[in-house]
Amino acid sequence: MAKAPVYNGTAFSSIRECLDRAVADCPDKDAYQFRAGRGSDEIVHVSYRQFFDVNEALGASLTKRGFGSSHIACVGENSFKWICVYITVLKSAGVFVPIDKDLPTADKLHLLTESESEILFYSGKFEKWVQENQDALPGIKFFIGFDRQEDEGRFLSYGRLVEEGRDLPKDEYDALKSDPDELKYLVYTSGTTGTAKGVMLTERNICSDVHYGLTCSHLYSVGLSVLPYHHTYEAVVNILGSMHNHATLCINQNMREIVKDMQLFHPEYTFLVPAIAQFMVNSFRKNIRQQGKEEQFERAIWASKKIGRFGIDIRRIVFKAVHEVFGGNMKKILCGGAYSPPELGEFFTSIGLVYCIGYGITECSPLVAGNPDGDCTPDTVGFKLDCLELRLDEPNEEGIGEICVKGDTVMKGYYKNPEATAEAIRDGWFYTGDYGKFNETGHLMITGRKKNIIVLDNGKNIYPEELENYINRVPYIEEVVVRGVKNEQGIETELMAEVYLGEEVEHTEVEILADIWQEMKELPSYKMIRKVVIREEPFPKTTTNKIRRNV
Repeated sequence: MAKAPVYNGTAFSSIRECLDRAVADCPDKDAYQFRAGRGSDEIVHVSYRQFFDVNEALGASLTKRGFGSSHIACVGENSFKWICVYITVLKSAGVFVPIDKDLPTADKLHLLTESESEILFYSGKFEKWVQENQDALPGIKFFIGFDRQEDEGRFLSYGRLVEEGRDLPKDEYDALKSDPDELKYLVYTSGTTGTAKGVMLTERNICSDVHYGLTCSHLYSVGLSVLPYHHTYEAVVNILGSMHNHATLCINQNMREIVKDMQLFHPEYTFLVPAIAQFMVNSFRKNIRQQGKEEQFERAIWASKKIGRFGIDIRRIVFKAVHEVFGGNMKKILCGGAYSPPELGEFFTSIGLVYCIGYGITECSPLVAGNPDGDCTPDTVGFKLDCLELRLDEPNEEGIGEICVKGDTVMKGYYKNPEATAEAIRDGWFYTGDYGKFNETGHLMITGRKKNIIVLDNGKNIYPEELENYINRVPYIEEVVVRGVKNEQGIETELMAEVYLGEEVEHTEVEILADIWQEMKELPSYKMIRKVVIREEPFPKTTTNKIRRNV
C-alpha cells in the first residue's frame, strides 16, 4: 500500500509535554477564542499562557482535595470551560470521562456509575438534572458547576475552584504522571443502559493519533471547533491537534451559528461530519438557484478548471462570494465520522477549498487513515497512519475484507468487559467490523459498515437492537427491524421501523409511529424513528429463531 507524504512534526509523549511546548514557543498567542455571551460579537481571547495558568490552578485545587488520580467526568455543551477540564485531567494522573449530554437519564447515571467517576463537572443547563439525580450517584464526591457562583455541600463552583487554585502550590499537581500504556481517556460508545461499551484509550494512543495525524495533513494557524466534544474526532484530532500545532482554536457554542462564527473568527480550517458539509453545499446551491445563476456558476467551475491546467488558480477570485461565507480565510475542511459522497469533495475542490476525508473509529483514538495534502481523493479515505499496520481480513473476489488494525492508536480494551475485548482484539489485531478495499493507487476505500450498525449522515452510529428494545414495548408489535433510510446518493439519513403486528391487529402507520415515539421519548432526536412499514408476514428466521435482518 502506498504511503502518505510526511510533514516534519515533533513527537510528544504526554499531553503535559504538548501544552508545555506550546507555552514555551508562543505564550502570548491566542490558544482559544470564543464569544463573550450568547448573541454577542465580542470575542474573548485566551493566550496559551493564560490557558496554562487556568489548568494549573484547577489541577492544584483538584489535587489538594485528593482527586489527582481520580476518574473525572464532564457533561455539557461545547465550551472553553469544558476544554479546561479536559486538558487539566489529561495532564494529571487521572482519567477523563466525557458523557454525551443527549443520552437519556438512565444511560447517564449508568455510565457515571460504571466509570467509577468521583467528580462530575457540568454546564448550567444540567444544574436541575444534577440536583434531581444526585442521590442516584453516591460514587460522585463533588458536582462542580460551570455556572455556579457558590459552594454548597457536594456542589462546588468551578470559578471559585479555579480562583482558589491560583494561590495554591502547583508542585504536587505538576508531579503527577500516568503510565503511557494505562487508561487515560474513557469514552463510551452509544448503547442502552448496561450495554454501552467503555473504550479505554491510553496517553500513548491519543498522543500517537495527534502526531501521526498531523504528519498526514497540515493544520493552519486558526481553526474553528464545531463538533461535539464528547466525540474523539473533535476532542482528540481537533482540540489536541490544534494545541500540538500551536494554532488558535475558535469555539462554536451553537451549531446554528456556524456560518456566523466563520464570519466572526475567519478560520483557516475546520473539522466537519458529512451531514454539515452537505447542508452547506445544499444551501449554496439553493441560493444560486434562487438567484438564477446556476448556469453562470457551472461555467465558472468549467473555466477555472481549464485555466488550472496551466498552473493558474483563479478559484478563490472567481468564487470570492462563496469564500466570504466561510469567513474569507478558509483553506481546508477535514471531514470524517460517516460516509462522505464524492460530490461533496468535488464541490469544495471546485471552489478552491481542500477537502480531506479520513476514516476512524473510537477504538483507534480515532484516526486510522486519512487523505494526505496534495493527494485528496473524494471517493477514498486515503492511507493508513504511519504508526499503524492495516490489513483486510478474508478479502473476497472483489478485494473487499474486514479492516483490521494494529499499532499505537489501538485501544487498550473495553472497560470491565474482557469478553468484548477478546472478541474485538485477536492476536493483537483490532477487528473494526468495517469493510473496505484498496484501489489501484493504494488508497483505502470503505465499502460497508458493521453488520447491523446504521451510520447516519450526521456521523451518529445507531445500534438498531437498542431502538428495537424500545419499540418492542408497544404491546401489539410482535416483531421489528430498524433500518436506515437512504437518500438518492445512497446515504442513510433517517431511521425506519419495519414491523409485524400479528394477525387480526389493525393500526395505521400514523398510529404506530405515535406509539413508538411515546416509548422512545427519552432518546435523542437523531435516534427517533421517522417512518413505519407494516409487514404482512413474520420475518424470516434462523434455526435459532433469530430474525434474518438482511433477507
